[in-house]
Amino acid sequence: MLSQKNKKKKECTKMKKQKNKQASEQLTINETMPHQINAPSFDGTGIKMQAPFVNKHGVTIGDSMYASDNSPLENWTKDTDPSIMAGDEWVHPTNDIGWNTTENRELLERKRKPQASPFMHPTKDVSKGTD
Repeated sequence: MLSQKNKKKKECTKMKKQKNKQASEQLTINETMPHQINAPSFDGTGIKMQAPFVNKHGVTIGDSMYASDNSPLENWTKDTDPSIMAGDEWVHPTNDIGWNTTENRELLERKRKPQASPFMHPTKDVSKGTD
């Protein structure tokens, strides 16, 4: 009886760990990043949130952890060439601070349909002159 109880307890613990792992792996909800208070929503823009990736230096980009054992930032010396961190391999396409700028938010807004779009012509103002 006791061993069966222990077995059940171990299974329960294992299930909790798996659930926690899944929760920590999911960074987005409804095409936004809720853990970043000023992050824009990509919902309705046609841009899909992308998963984190590992670059050629072994650094995970886009996981919102901001520290990696392999990162030049964590291993900086006077001999480190800063250009090693230049290029697209260091920028995540959807989880990047650059989306918080006014210019990039405007880009997202232009990609969204107007809220009244089912009742509007996309390019013609049919109400013009009806007043």
